[in-house]
Amino acid sequence: MSASRPIRVPRPWWARVPAPVVDGLVVAVAGLDVWFGLWDDSPFAVAVAVAGCAALVLRRRFPLAVFLCTLPASLMQDIVFAPFAALFTLAERSRNRRLLGGCALLFALTSAAPWPLDDLTSRDRTWTLVNFFYMLATAAAPVLLGQLVQARRDLSRRLAEIEEAREHERLLHSQAVLARERAQLAREMHDVVSHQVSLIAVQAGALQVAAKDPEFKEGARTIRSLSVDTLDELRHMVTLLRASGGSATELTPQPTLADLHELVTTSGIDAALTGELPPDIGTPAQRAVYRTVQESLTNVRKHAPGARATVRLWYDTTTYGVTVTNTPPTRPALPLPGSRQGLVGLRERAELLGGTFESGPSAAGGYEVRLRVDRLPTP
Repeated sequence: MSASRPIRVPRPWWARVPAPVVDGLVVAVAGLDVWFGLWDDSPFAVAVAVAGCAALVLRRRFPLAVFLCTLPASLMQDIVFAPFAALFTLAERSRNRRLLGGCALLFALTSAAPWPLDDLTSRDRTWTLVNFFYMLATAAAPVLLGQLVQARRDLSRRLAEIEEAREHERLLHSQAVLARERAQLAREMHDVVSHQVSLIAVQAGALQVAAKDPEFKEGARTIRSLSVDTLDELRHMVTLLRASGGSATELTPQPTLADLHELVTTSGIDAALTGELPPDIGTPAQRAVYRTVQESLTNVRKHAPGARATVRLWYDTTTYGVTVTNTPPTRPALPLPGSRQGLVGLRERAELLGGTFESGPSAAGGYEVRLRVDRLPTP
């Protein structure tokens, strides 16, 4: 199943207008506001007003600094658009409510204060106070509008995240359904097909031993060999079906004798590999040897911390096998949980191959695992 595509929330029309165009319009409107509200035409006051309007270009990058730059212009001139635009941008980007309240208070103070400041005694103090509260209430408009835009943007982002989470949940649900179906099929194959093939292999082995006629014995041997191969492949298929996903690790080749060296060197314990096996043994036997070594080294790592292990491969004219021996542990073992089915599975593999599996304490105080398989005669 393909990955879900990111959810795109449509942007309002004003958000699609290029930023330079918006900046130009804001500066132009601020300039007109200064033009119509200019009452101090001194060069210094005009320069301060022009600087405050020009700073609006940088309001997205430095909203607080640009707002502070517009305050002297609002003090010297009767303007509101430049500080309102800067205050709106600051409210749209900031989540500090105290900062926004303080900026609104500063705007009300600079707008209501008389200019020049030493002219305060000549003005009506009551009118100045009324003008202050009026400008403070007016400053709430850009602050609330900016916060509203910020909340809408957050809500749109949150809705997109919720939709992506729902899409991901639907994907996980479909994968879970597929995993349950695969697990059910795996159980059917394991409980029915594998069991029947195991019986065929066991019966063929018994028939091979009891048969007197050479051709009849050879036919039983062939049936047993094919049954063992089929059962091993069935178990591999059951392992794949029990996996819930489709990762590449599921389809990697099964281990063979060529992988034994890497298994021993990467086991995490002090282990050595010696000896060799005949080159003509079949794939099921190679897997049985590999799994025997793997399970044995795992048990050493879990139940005999600090022990050394020796993996010895051997063969003669009639048999071949592997012996894994470990020394006594050098420190206490942790009580790790286990299924207690590992050695049982190894014994079943050995029996299907017509061999034997033995495990138990060694004479030196350690533990020994031994797999022995009879070499089938060449037809």
